Amino acid sequence: MTTTRSPQAAPAGPGRTGSGDPLGVRADALGELLGLSRTRISSDALAETGELLARIGERRRLSHDHTVVALAGATGSGKSSLFNALAGRDLSAAGMRRPTTAHPVACVWRPAHATGLLDRLGIAPEHRHARRGHLDGPEPAGESGAHCSVGGAAGAGENPWGAEEQSLDGLVLIDLPDHDSAAVGHREQVDGLLRLVDVVVWVLDPEKYADASLHERYLRPLAGHADITVLVLNQVDRLPEDAADLVLDDLRRLLDEDGLAVGEHGEAGAVVLATSALTGQGLPDLRAVLAQIVTERAAAGRRLAADLDRTASRLQPLYVGEGGAGLTDPAREEFIDRLADACGAAAAGQSAERDWSGAAWDACGTPWSRLMGERTGRAGCSRFGRKTHGSHVRVSGRRAGAGAAVQVPAGQGLRDRSAPRPGVPAGRGAGRVPAPTARESASRPVIDEAVRGLAADAARGLPAPWAQAVRGAARRGGEGLPAALDAVVERSRPGPPERPGWWSLAAAVQWLLMALALGGVVCGAGIVSDWIDLAWWPPLAMVVAGGLGGPAVSGICRFAARGPARRYGQGAERLLRDAAADCGRARVLEPVAAELMRYREVREQYAVVAGSAPRLGGQREAGTGGISGTGGAEGSGGLDGCGGSDGSGGFDGLDGFRGTDGPARVDADA
Repeated sequence: MTTTRSPQAAPAGPGRTGSGDPLGVRADALGELLGLSRTRISSDALAETGELLARIGERRRLSHDHTVVALAGATGSGKSSLFNALAGRDLSAAGMRRPTTAHPVACVWRPAHATGLLDRLGIAPEHRHARRGHLDGPEPAGESGAHCSVGGAAGAGENPWGAEEQSLDGLVLIDLPDHDSAAVGHREQVDGLLRLVDVVVWVLDPEKYADASLHERYLRPLAGHADITVLVLNQVDRLPEDAADLVLDDLRRLLDEDGLAVGEHGEAGAVVLATSALTGQGLPDLRAVLAQIVTERAAAGRRLAADLDRTASRLQPLYVGEGGAGLTDPAREEFIDRLADACGAAAAGQSAERDWSGAAWDACGTPWSRLMGERTGRAGCSRFGRKTHGSHVRVSGRRAGAGAAVQVPAGQGLRDRSAPRPGVPAGRGAGRVPAPTARESASRPVIDEAVRGLAADAARGLPAPWAQAVRGAARRGGEGLPAALDAVVERSRPGPPERPGWWSLAAAVQWLLMALALGGVVCGAGIVSDWIDLAWWPPLAMVVAGGLGGPAVSGICRFAARGPARRYGQGAERLLRDAAADCGRARVLEPVAAELMRYREVREQYAVVAGSAPRLGGQREAGTGGISGTGGAEGSGGLDGCGGSDGSGGFDGLDGFRGTDGPARVDADA
């Protein structure tokens, strides 16, 4: 009874290389996968994978013209007798004593260049035998020692081997110890050799073919190796003729339960045969199967490919998550918004807008109102030089616990466009005065919550090791983020703007109106005291015009200041928000993006190892949406404390923002 192996596209042989070598591509990808994963996944989880990579490299360096076939079986299955029958000579001891086979025995057909394979298998020299030739190295004097050639010498012009023997050229047949041996060393030796051979021929007997240890320990775990598995029901001579088919059918049923595909009717899969080493029944069929395997020279590649498939299946939980991986745009925006809230960007903008409006009111108000303001002795001093009460503004967080009381920073006076400043040419921001540095620290709870939320969103759907790596990168970046935000806020707080020219014009008009009113009062007093001979209505008109004109001009100026004040406040808020965003990018978003890109690369390499194209198209983008450098100011490289600043502290290309040596500056349109 014969089940032949159907021809199929096989992986490239173990020694082939090049772009047309799928096995080499997968092995290279496995090496890249290990290199990228060593600092993210425990060494214990990758130990077996590293061993497989080493085995692949070893097998690919050795002869790919030979196919290593191991005869494995339980005690009393008759595998040694079957080995001797195939070799044509009693090379492996067979008998009733158990265990009989204490050491693996090898027989090689056409043994040239096979020594490396035998060394790799650990076959002792005295247990190596050659068929159709001699093993590499000096030939021993003894007949049964190392490098022994099996068979008699041929006369001149004779071919003692025949076509049947020639078809097995390149076969390395190994008789293994019993896998259920009472000697622990025998079982360990069998397990080690089964990982190294190209093909396994399981020799079963009618009594133990359903043994649980065989199926649970060997056949079931190697279900994916059906293409390099042959199952031989030996000793069928002990069964009645009609019982052999029943036992074979039951064996196929058990193999199906194990998940081991059986190749029938020309299909690919494991080969099932019935043999008898005693009577020779089925031996021609087994020789034909071995000859086909050896002739194809693809078994080694199939074995390594099956090992890669098994390893890829085992590693899948470590490299394939439940969903897409990456940062969403809403998550990035929410993170930056939280950092801006923690820095009090909105409060700073509102404070700047109020300061600008108040400064305009003070500059354009009536002299009487300014005099009254001076006499009230109001505490505090804004960045414009106007005295105000120090105020605290409560910043509303985006989530519970996000509120933080932020001290409105005080300034040191509104600079005049014409006032000179040492070291600065006239007309180029002269008179600029640095803003003070007193402010409360950025809210750590708000920042910590923002970092945790970003890490949770970025790690969603990732396998456990890579989710942990992403969270670790975010946590490390968030540890120094509050102090870094404090530093950049001090550098990016807007300084006093240039005094608009129309403020001086309005102030001059106010003085003229006050002089007009005072002149009317003096004239009225002169008329009453007969000092001046003048009609009564001109002084009255002067007083009315001066008294009502001043408040009217103040009201017009206040209305005109709304737009510039709003733009100034928005610019101050934007400046602080951009500074916080750059710091968050440099310290948190970029490290998280690097981890996500690393996982993306690992995922692509894993897909190659698994033999499938990477399916990342439906996943969220692993990057951070335009993070390059700091993602902020062009050429700045970030702010001090957030990725290395060039000391400018400014943002080129932003409307109304220019880099300075001192505090960043916000200009409001006049």
